[in-house]
Amino acid sequence: MPVTIENPKPEAEAGLNDLVALVADGMARVNTTILSRTGSEVAMIPEVANHLIASGGKRLRPILTLACAQLCGYADAEGRDGDVKLAASVEFMHTATLLHDDVVDESDMRRGRVAARIKWGNEASVLVGDFLLGQAFRMMVEVGSLRALDILSAAATVIAEGEVMQLTNAKNLETDEAAYLAVIRGKTAELFAAACEVGPVLAGRGEAEQAAARAYGMGLGIAFQLIDDVLDYGGTSAELGKNVGDDFREGKITLPIVLAHRRGTAEERAFWQRTLQRGEIEDGDLETALAILRRHGALEETMARAEGYGAEARAALDAFPDGPVKAALLGAVEFCVARAH
Repeated sequence: MPVTIENPKPEAEAGLNDLVALVADGMARVNTTILSRTGSEVAMIPEVANHLIASGGKRLRPILTLACAQLCGYADAEGRDGDVKLAASVEFMHTATLLHDDVVDESDMRRGRVAARIKWGNEASVLVGDFLLGQAFRMMVEVGSLRALDILSAAATVIAEGEVMQLTNAKNLETDEAAYLAVIRGKTAELFAAACEVGPVLAGRGEAEQAAARAYGMGLGIAFQLIDDVLDYGGTSAELGKNVGDDFREGKITLPIVLAHRRGTAEERAFWQRTLQRGEIEDGDLETALAILRRHGALEETMARAEGYGAEARAALDAFPDGPVKAALLGAVEFCVARAH
């Protein structure tokens, strides 16, 4: 059955909506914290930061931090804001990587708006990203959990390693599936994993529950990125927050390309070399690329891989008792996977 790419099913959206509703009070405080921490006497800093922060996005990563803390009982205590500060830190880390990524990728669009680098330049985008990372680490220190600081600072290192791996593999059609998965574990899934892991840390839970929360975030993060890889070849700009086909135009070697190239004919491999390696893209090439991917079942197989990692995420939650937060976290997996079906 050919893959179809469309808006998520209503029941999948409901799963995410349940999660959003459960952490709504905390997210209101996170948003207030984000606005206060982007303030600076240097006028360009809040301008650039708020251009991206205020442009939307589901804020899934900080939502996961709040939810995993709540899952472990942290939110039941009065007057504790460690989860809010760490959630804001996670969002700042994510925003900083987006600002940096757009410079590296020479992207023109982000979250449906002109990328900050187009409006203010590459230098400002990189430096404001650095400012946000600095603010993130200040909040981590304020929380006072050395273990949480260790998790998130290690994540920052792994994310940078993933970005460099991606740069090293750029336009390399010999990239195999293991190498590609190593890239997305680093550049995407690691922040999901860390965002989830700090929840039980704040709640004083043991290593088993910390590891389970981390495994949930890792599975969810890989599934999320694999679905993004599929959507780039047939989703909508609204779903992606960038132009459809950007990965193709930027010569990114994603899992659908890895699978199709491995199975392709000499003529198809020559097509990938011309378009992805040499960047010689002509009118109609994106449609040709999509036809090749469909011919070899590369999009369907990528979606199947995403479903497998989603199953790993769901299984990791077995470590926690049933309840509304756990049910909503399971729903978040369904949402991520069902964006393409």
